[in-house]
Amino acid sequence: MSHPGGSTGTTSYEAAGVDIAAGERAVQLMKSHVARSHRPEVVHDASGFAGLFDVSAFARFERPLLATSTDGVGTKVDLARRLGVYDTIGHDLVGMVIDDLVVCGAEPLFMTDYIACGQVVPERIAALVGGIADGCALAGCALIGGETAEHPGLLEADEFDLAGAGTGVVEASRVLGPERVSPGDVVLGLASSGIHSNGYSLVRHVLRETGLSLDAALPELDRPLGEELLTPTRIYAKDCLALTAACEVRAYAHITGGGLAANLARSLPSACDAVLQRSSWTPPAIFSVLESYGAVPQAEMDKTFNQGVGMAAVVAAADADAALRLLTERGVPAWTLGEIVPGSGEARVV
Repeated sequence: MSHPGGSTGTTSYEAAGVDIAAGERAVQLMKSHVARSHRPEVVHDASGFAGLFDVSAFARFERPLLATSTDGVGTKVDLARRLGVYDTIGHDLVGMVIDDLVVCGAEPLFMTDYIACGQVVPERIAALVGGIADGCALAGCALIGGETAEHPGLLEADEFDLAGAGTGVVEASRVLGPERVSPGDVVLGLASSGIHSNGYSLVRHVLRETGLSLDAALPELDRPLGEELLTPTRIYAKDCLALTAACEVRAYAHITGGGLAANLARSLPSACDAVLQRSSWTPPAIFSVLESYGAVPQAEMDKTFNQGVGMAAVVAAADADAALRLLTERGVPAWTLGEIVPGSGEARVV
């Protein structure tokens, strides 16, 4: 019997490239990972169509505000694919999504994820979700749902992409931000673990132009280049919440796409500037590798990468020393990055 287009034989979803059985096996493999991230407020939904979260705890708030954020990992997934390492890229997703929430002072509650792939390989999907769940546990939020979509014909069998959305809650009277910042406040830098998850299109461009391989052993690095580039994003959520509880924090800035100055400027009022001292820190070696091997101008480095500062905190001057002690105790390298002065809402590195 003829079929439209002249094809013959049986038409099926599997023949089109979608393996439902593999998807079901992936779900079974990821269940144990997801369970590790659960909070007491997570309510079981037998159908599995939605994630349920008990908000009765909001009764302790006078005026609870929900905060939400969504993001992806970007082209860093290409390096994970090329290296065949799938259990850390989920940390990057959590860092990108959840650490945006804590900038306003919100406590992260739960997260959902979306994975698109060319072919469902259950063990690979489980590793990806396991990384997300581990990241959620580090951030103190629950992974309560997600979706894995198989896109044969659009993505190659080994290609995938990650995205996610998170929700948090903050007391209205305790929202952090520009309106709390004033001249005399101190800016603290919280060290990044490396490039995090922004600027990888430029990273990949440098690799192509220079011919550097991911297994290159460079004298500036203490491990192969690919391992260095795949270093997972540092997750600051619990550290920022602890800092907010103990000290007078005015604002945070999550240093992502756009670099340090542009992101910090978003947390400044129109009458204040942040003056940051470049001499106060030394970026990790991976940044100098990209700058020198790729002949990338410093201005381009500054506006593309975090340059070693993953989060900035604006705190009251009287609390700066205590804030640095607390962060050190929590294992987060931090230092005095600069100060807030009268100005026009700009941040500049001098």
